[in-house]
Amino acid sequence: MKKILLLCLIISFSAGMAQSKLKTADKLFKTYHFIDAAKAYDEYLEKEKSPGTQTLKNAGDSYYFIDDMRNALRWYQKLYDVQGTTLDDSHFLRYVESLKGVGDYDKADVVTKEFLAKKGDQKQIARYNTQKRQRDSMAVQKPLYTVKNLEINTDKSDFGTAFYGDKVVYSSSKDTTLLKNKLYSWNKQPFLKLYVAERNAVNGELFNDASFLPNAKNKYHEATMAFSPDWKTVYYSNNIVRKRKLVNDPEGTNNFQITRGTIEDGKLVKPEKLFFNSKNYSVGHPALSPDGKWLFFASDMPGGYGESDLYVSQVADDGTIGTPKNLGSTINTVGNDMFPSFANGMLYFSSDGHFGWGGLDIYESKFYGDMKFSEPRNLGAPVNSNKDDFAYIVDATDGYGYFSSNRSMGKGDDDIYYFTKEKPSCGQLVSGRVINAKSKLAIADATIKVLNQFGDQVSESTTNTEGIYKVTVPCNGKLKVTATKANHSTDQKEVETSGLDGTETKNINFELSNYADLIKVDGDKEKIDINPIFFEYDKSTITPQAAAELDKVVFVMTRFPNVKIKIESHTDSRGKDAYNLKLSDDRAKSTQTYILSKGIDPSRIQSAIGYGESRLTNKCANGVKCTEAQHLANRRSDFIVIEK
Repeated sequence: MKKILLLCLIISFSAGMAQSKLKTADKLFKTYHFIDAAKAYDEYLEKEKSPGTQTLKNAGDSYYFIDDMRNALRWYQKLYDVQGTTLDDSHFLRYVESLKGVGDYDKADVVTKEFLAKKGDQKQIARYNTQKRQRDSMAVQKPLYTVKNLEINTDKSDFGTAFYGDKVVYSSSKDTTLLKNKLYSWNKQPFLKLYVAERNAVNGELFNDASFLPNAKNKYHEATMAFSPDWKTVYYSNNIVRKRKLVNDPEGTNNFQITRGTIEDGKLVKPEKLFFNSKNYSVGHPALSPDGKWLFFASDMPGGYGESDLYVSQVADDGTIGTPKNLGSTINTVGNDMFPSFANGMLYFSSDGHFGWGGLDIYESKFYGDMKFSEPRNLGAPVNSNKDDFAYIVDATDGYGYFSSNRSMGKGDDDIYYFTKEKPSCGQLVSGRVINAKSKLAIADATIKVLNQFGDQVSESTTNTEGIYKVTVPCNGKLKVTATKANHSTDQKEVETSGLDGTETKNINFELSNYADLIKVDGDKEKIDINPIFFEYDKSTITPQAAAELDKVVFVMTRFPNVKIKIESHTDSRGKDAYNLKLSDDRAKSTQTYILSKGIDPSRIQSAIGYGESRLTNKCANGVKCTEAQHLANRRSDFIVIEK
């Protein structure tokens, strides 16, 4: 249910007379009868030796949308065997999710790296590496959460909780009295309805549940709701209906909308549709900030990043709702980003587009103000699994809450889980900004790593579009904080934290140099860009001016640890050839000695050779009259990059 609530609802109860098995399967798929479509595609593909890629996609999707990952993988694997890294983003994502769904994480990681490398998307590669490291580290950490399945769950879909005072409202398709009505073609269950239950404050169990806002019901879906701080206003998702009939888009799809209304004496009054609802796309999963001033929701409206994105609108004191704003690429992905909630300065949401444990995973992202959020952090096990985990809510103390999941060993399709959360061990924040050393402009997506005194990494973050980062670090520690980005220098600073939990060390700022700003290209060679080095007449000792320029070479080699060079020194044509050859070689060797004295590993300088006047840059050979400036152009030392 979680995958489909945003997308659409088609009411169709007959596939009609098909001329072939494939036409039958295609029609069932188009009308969202995925259970029947999956069987029909199996029958067709059993004998078809060369199926089209669209048929393989539809067959995989039919199983994927009913959460049968093992059978979905059968067809996605055949599809990937045919299309490889040319596969579209959505179906590649589903292929990887189906691999995780059957527990094949190693192969999922291999094909993800292969796919991202082929695309050359450095931002996604960096995000993948960060989120995989986080997954790996969380696998060996003691979890903060303890979870349990609730007695109130049924063999149908139960999910999507919301606090309602000291009660809890949730969605369920458990009402079997609706079986006499038309079933939801997607999963052949009754349509979702809203219920309200008492909450046991000791163990989190829900009991004495009853129909919620019964006068708001129609014969289709009502689900996922949010309440104003005074509990008098409700927002909830439902189908677009007019005069008790579904309103479809031109393709026959019925989308979801958000309805807002006032609660009086247990009934919904003054219901209204939000202005950005549309029959052409879905809007749903409403969530309010604790002060009621920000409405978060999910939608597949045009202009997003993926299949469904998260948006926010401001709610004025008089109830006027502002224009929706997409939460941006830090939060949203090419996949499904949905089920938002907001508590204690943190945005929680579910996504299958970030690189998680499989299916929808629950993430948290710190709110920085001005609708800027930190890089999402996976909540890890036991909250997340290789199935769909979603609809996370937590109380104001950050101590307990509920989420939903269709994981194995549950009672039904989707179940509601109660959790308690321990306080994390003492932690503090380190924050700052990363800018370009030359332009002073912000550097986005720089990686911030924190190492303890033993050299072990303890945390990691990335900078936002303003170059700002915040990273959680342990208390009472001597730490090294490094800032890196591809094709940029590396910078490192030491930080010592106190024993006070929750404090923040600010303004740990970094300036990184872009490699291109420090290098000049000369034909097919890259050289470290410095001013000419002058030596005293007939000498090879390093002057203060020469040292200042050589320090630039040392800077490049220090900040770019993989750079290796060779040194070439040259003279003009004046003087004897043999003398010039020896003098230039002495100068090359003295520059090498200076650089090594600054702590550079000798293996990083391949050679230091003087070529005398054998490689002039102009016509000023022996006997040719030239100006001093022309001779000066030949007196040079080059620091040529041979490896980077």
